[in-house]
Amino acid sequence: MAPIAASHQQFDEIPTVVGIFSAFGLVFSVSLFAWICCQRKSSKSNKTPPYKFVHVLKGVDIYPENLNSKKKFGVDDKSEAKNKSAMSKNSLHLDLEKRDLNGNFPKTTSKMQSSPDPENSSSKHFAEKKKDSVSPDSLKSTTSPSSEEKQDKLGTLFLSLEYNFEKKAFVVSIKEARGLPAMDEQSMTSDPYIKMTILPEKKHKVKTRVLRKTLDPAFDETFTFYGIPYSQIQDLTLHFMILSFDRFSRDDVIGEVLIPLAGIELSEGRMLMDREIIKRNVRKSSGRGELLISLCYQSTTNTLTVVVLKARHLPKSDVSGLSDPYVKVNLYHVKKRISKKKTHVKKCTPNAVFNELFVFDIPCEGLDDISIEFLVLDSDRGSRNEVIGRLTLGSSAEGTGGEHWKEICEYPRRQIAKWHMLCDG
Repeated sequence: MAPIAASHQQFDEIPTVVGIFSAFGLVFSVSLFAWICCQRKSSKSNKTPPYKFVHVLKGVDIYPENLNSKKKFGVDDKSEAKNKSAMSKNSLHLDLEKRDLNGNFPKTTSKMQSSPDPENSSSKHFAEKKKDSVSPDSLKSTTSPSSEEKQDKLGTLFLSLEYNFEKKAFVVSIKEARGLPAMDEQSMTSDPYIKMTILPEKKHKVKTRVLRKTLDPAFDETFTFYGIPYSQIQDLTLHFMILSFDRFSRDDVIGEVLIPLAGIELSEGRMLMDREIIKRNVRKSSGRGELLISLCYQSTTNTLTVVVLKARHLPKSDVSGLSDPYVKVNLYHVKKRISKKKTHVKKCTPNAVFNELFVFDIPCEGLDDISIEFLVLDSDRGSRNEVIGRLTLGSSAEGTGGEHWKEICEYPRRQIAKWHMLCDG
């Protein structure tokens, strides 16, 4: 019976040993899992996550302005150095930081080796056929470009177009821009962003976010426009305005891109393309147009009645060839503005008919210290309204403005109308 009792004691000790080993294994596995999770979390925080903005527009523009582009879209200094070295091997690349005080690049003595087409190497993701081929002679000429050619080159815009037949939506994807000029002379960089307008109706106006301190911005933003039939795509034109953000003054215009959609077939799927950025066409004409104004001074009530009647021969201040004019009226007393009014906007016309009346109370007796200013502006929802022309009427005004003012002072309670030439704003 003694051997049987000893065997029972051995079997009683086995569950205890198994429990101890299982407890140690559980603690080890939990600690290992926690360590792996911490490592993954730290690795994810160090990596730059890919972000892609998709704008779905139904009459309302959605702009993610609150994201920090430097954290989410910037690249580390080491990766930038690697990219620059790779670019220097495969394509021509001008480093703006290597320019001297005069803005010129140092001459390179090394000869250029035969390499693949730089246009193809810089646009690997774009399948559109190039119209202009690069020859070895052109490569040699580009190694020492003149200062005029550098100033004329404003960069290249890369984008894609697509039409979704299921949702009946027109999709425009702004990929990136390369080789932009530096608008900030101190830092030799720019803060670029893009405004896009669908012409000629100008109903759809959108803009990208601002990317800080870069000459090769990667926007990667998609805009979807609903309610545009596929049959009307051929009649539309895409206008891209490339600007550099300025915190303290008006944003600098880098250039523009105009893409007529006539002849572009989107039925086969997405089309990738790139266009050279050109200088903005100011489209100034010899005259700024004319404005028909009627004035009447009521001496008994000490009021001035102003009627903005018509405008004609206004210049083409828009890419579509037509402007959306309206008139802003400012009343001044001793060079201090005391009242302001404005008319309604007239869409797409160089000859606008307003017929709007405004009554101003005069704070002093007589019109000696009073002057009135008319500003004809082009309405633009996407940016600041441009001044088409300016007109000032008063005792110190020259030409027809002074004559008109003298007549209403001599003949009060009489409505007197005259045409006036607009001057530059």
